[in-house]
Amino acid sequence: MHAIKSLDDLKRIREEAQKKKEMKSAGGNVQVIVAMGTCGIAAGARDTMKSILNYVETQKVSGVSVTQTGCIGLCEHEPIVEVVIGEQPKVYYRKVTAEVAEKIMKEHVQGGKPVESNILPLQA
Repeated sequence: MHAIKSLDDLKRIREEAQKKKEMKSAGGNVQVIVAMGTCGIAAGARDTMKSILNYVETQKVSGVSVTQTGCIGLCEHEPIVEVVIGEQPKVYYRKVTAEVAEKIMKEHVQGGKPVESNILPLQA
């Protein structure tokens, strides 16, 4: 945490927090959902979430809603990220590190091509 030394520091921190809050709740055609249950957090889901939010901010990606959910019951595959683009089938990714999260954002969310190496196969 940064030390707040002036009113300007406080305003800047507030504006940054507001931007991140807006990013998380932005409406859009694309949803990126990070599983943030205890198991996910222990496996590194916080870094995954930070990487996704940082990508959205630095690349100025619009129309993407980034949210979190609790445990989805597949603990051995955490951190798990779900990507929903319009009416397309949901894609679940497993073992999503910060680096993999950036790759998913670039190739799948922006490029439309799922990252095959990290897809979590789910049985219907």
